[in-house]
Amino acid sequence: MTPDPELAAWLRLTLIAGLGGERQRTLLQAFGLPPAIFATERGALARLIGDKLAAALAEHDSSKQVAHALAWAAEPGNRILTLADPDYPQQLLEIPDPPPLLYVKGRTDLLGCPALAIVGSRNATPQGIANAESFAKAASQAGVTIISGLALGCDAAAHRGGLEGAGSTIAVIGTGADRIYPARNQALAHAIAENGTIVSEFPLGTPPLAANFPRRNRIIAGLARGVLVVEAADRSGTLITARLAGDQGREVFAIPGSIHSPLSKGCHKLIKQGAKLVESAQDVLEEIGIVAGGPPGGADSGELDDDERRLLDALGYDPCEVDTLIERSGLTADALYPILLRMELDGRIATLAGGQYQRIERDR
Repeated sequence: MTPDPELAAWLRLTLIAGLGGERQRTLLQAFGLPPAIFATERGALARLIGDKLAAALAEHDSSKQVAHALAWAAEPGNRILTLADPDYPQQLLEIPDPPPLLYVKGRTDLLGCPALAIVGSRNATPQGIANAESFAKAASQAGVTIISGLALGCDAAAHRGGLEGAGSTIAVIGTGADRIYPARNQALAHAIAENGTIVSEFPLGTPPLAANFPRRNRIIAGLARGVLVVEAADRSGTLITARLAGDQGREVFAIPGSIHSPLSKGCHKLIKQGAKLVESAQDVLEEIGIVAGGPPGGADSGELDDDERRLLDALGYDPCEVDTLIERSGLTADALYPILLRMELDGRIATLAGGQYQRIERDR
């Protein structure tokens, strides 16, 4: 395949250290496409970006990186989209700082589909993970693409749910598109590359730098019609995504939780600030203009014996210690532990740190 000289110029422009997206867009607005920028007299460039960066534009040698990126883009399933590309997602052109380049691995068509971002804590509770996956699955089955950030916890669960429906999923990552972080999500990332989309604005080979993850959140919010926050601490990166979504005019949704859970504090804060409280995927779909069937039945709709029902009633919806369960249910410890084990294996409850148990409802 013959290298694309215009794409090579875009790559060269974005690989100059210190020339961030804002300055790149300034140059594009002033002089046109990258080939025209590189043909511009240095003094004219310096008046916009300073002598040092103007010199770097003329002298920086990124030929090896450019060749590597062009070779990557030539591989099946890989593309590099520029701001001038007709396949560049139109939603991102609406945000204040759209990335000049997007490295895309997988289905480019998903970038233009109706989408919902689902985000939450990396250290999510079992219920939070179940909620992220079930909400994502329901939305994806209604044809909505699920967007998240490939982190552990709620993000990974949202991607798994998205892969179960026709809407599929997009992972917006904070590394180069040729690197996967965290390593524990390697298999999930491969599944997304095969059936969904992986997107990054960062050059190939970019390691997992802490500053890049909050930055990628504006793309997660920008690609979506709305952002659903599943669980979040009072001060967390998840709330950055929600704030960016609000700033971009996107809908913000939050799932309420226990008043005793630290991971509900962020959701409750968002609701107080005007985020829409949601209890089912249907709530979200209606708000973003997607019509779907009614929500499936709850996870507790199967057959339970009397002791199991007594245990669930005693457990309620907040984490609970064994001594409290014994007191509430009237069951002895010898009778209680086999029921707890059986219901945990059935996916109805989960064990938490500190010997506590929590009820799980999977279908929303």
